[in-house]
Amino acid sequence: MRYRHSFHAGNFADVHKHVTLLALLAALKRKEKGFLYFDTHAGRGAYDTSGRGAEAAAGIGRFLESAPGAPELRHYAHLLGRLRAARASRAFYPGSPLIALEELRPQDRAVLVEWQGAEAQALRAAVGESAAGGPSQPARPRAHVAQGDGLKLLRAALPPPERRALIFIDPPFEERRAEFARVTAAVADGLRRFATGVFALWYPIKEQRVTQGWHADFARAVALPTLVSELWLYPRDSRVALNGSGLLVVNPPWQTAERMRAWLPELAAALGPGPSAGTEVRMLSQ
Repeated sequence: MRYRHSFHAGNFADVHKHVTLLALLAALKRKEKGFLYFDTHAGRGAYDTSGRGAEAAAGIGRFLESAPGAPELRHYAHLLGRLRAARASRAFYPGSPLIALEELRPQDRAVLVEWQGAEAQALRAAVGESAAGGPSQPARPRAHVAQGDGLKLLRAALPPPERRALIFIDPPFEERRAEFARVTAAVADGLRRFATGVFALWYPIKEQRVTQGWHADFARAVALPTLVSELWLYPRDSRVALNGSGLLVVNPPWQTAERMRAWLPELAAALGPGPSAGTEVRMLSQ
């Protein structure tokens, strides 16, 4: 596997997926009972966007130049500002593990899985730094970093003892057709083990016909409510490297779709899209 999260850290797809992650975590935190956060493709956790060029500038750079109105967008901007201030770095960018650890409570638990050895080692260091706050810091959730195949390790984690979970799946999609099939099978298997879990699966939008075909396969394999959230900057049927960013959310928490219809168009506007850009929030299956 050649992919590194760090090559694309802070791009528009990261902004889309991380605002969605924060919204899902906030929804699960409405109940006092703890839950498991399981990240199957966690990456190294912390990134330096200096020298990353156009991708980060067009993503998190443009977003931070805007004045977001939606609470979900303001929360994301505030969290990023807080983490950058703590590290005295305007180029610091947190991946999904550090975003989750900032939000999880003492009663919650995190399992963060990364396939590549060097990335997993860096993730352990980033998690350790995140947990090393002073005495005034609130108690941190339990967090375990594992190296391995996140989709395989997920099987052993379900059902969780908490009986509540958010499973965040963010594969590299180097071989899209094979990986689409693999993640569909993993989600279907996970739901057989734990039917009430919230599964959030990120995917790239490169060719619309490929995405539509996979959505049809996914709907046949997963007979549970599934929300589609898509943001694209370029025509969805062209072969640009990355036209858009999508997420499937199985068992979306209450009012997730309604709130997403409010903040997703605002996020797209903040990213300064051209005439081909757009957003869509819909149910793939009820």
